[in-house]
Amino acid sequence: MQPLIGITTSLQLREDGLAENHTSFAPNAMAIERAGGLPVLIPAGLDAATLRAIYDRMDGIFVPGGGDVNPDRYGAPHHPTTDRIVDSRDTLEISVVQWAAADDVPLLGVCRGNQVINVALGGTLIQDITSQLESDINHRFRPEGTAYPQEGHTVDIEPGTRLADIIGATKNVTVNTLHHQSVEKLASGLIITAHAPDGVVEAIEMPGKHFLLGVQWHPEIMPDNEQMRRLFDTFVAAARQNMVSKFTKSAVA
Repeated sequence: MQPLIGITTSLQLREDGLAENHTSFAPNAMAIERAGGLPVLIPAGLDAATLRAIYDRMDGIFVPGGGDVNPDRYGAPHHPTTDRIVDSRDTLEISVVQWAAADDVPLLGVCRGNQVINVALGGTLIQDITSQLESDINHRFRPEGTAYPQEGHTVDIEPGTRLADIIGATKNVTVNTLHHQSVEKLASGLIITAHAPDGVVEAIEMPGKHFLLGVQWHPEIMPDNEQMRRLFDTFVAAARQNMVSKFTKSAVA
């Protein structure tokens, strides 16, 4: 049985400025499909009741990478490097993250999605790693001519966490890196599960949930990496369990 996985989208102004398009990074849907899920794109900008009705049909929620979260959402002034803000996307993603956390619906966030989870649950962000932290790591590492980088730096994962169990390792795990923001103040209920060598937070999760996890890297563009495939496999498996549970409750009712 294939669970429905909602993938949040953004609104992007067309080049001619005459219309907006809903946009989604294609590898996200492909990664969900490979893991056995049915990807469903959730449009930004919908009425709250419509969004809630769509969310209620989903068995899992995936929040992908993209532009920056509006700092107004976590009470911070705008840093000069903060860009590509789309308020309708912030509203969509903060809503579904809060609902998923409350309802224990499986939730996976990637890059921006990792940051959105933290903001939605009450945390804050470092808006520009390069100017706000001392680091010798390029966290926006994209080798020239490379569309989908496979590596950037290593991370250390906290032993005993859900992420460590999924990845199957805790030291020197190689990840890609395509971001300039990261978790600052951690939201209540979350724990930090991975760091880069310079101390930048690379993953978070919420203990006690069936699956609520965010990573700062992009596993969806590493389909040949078994560790990264397991992230999606485990997420979709949790969504499948949620689907079966909802069906069973519905049948009993």
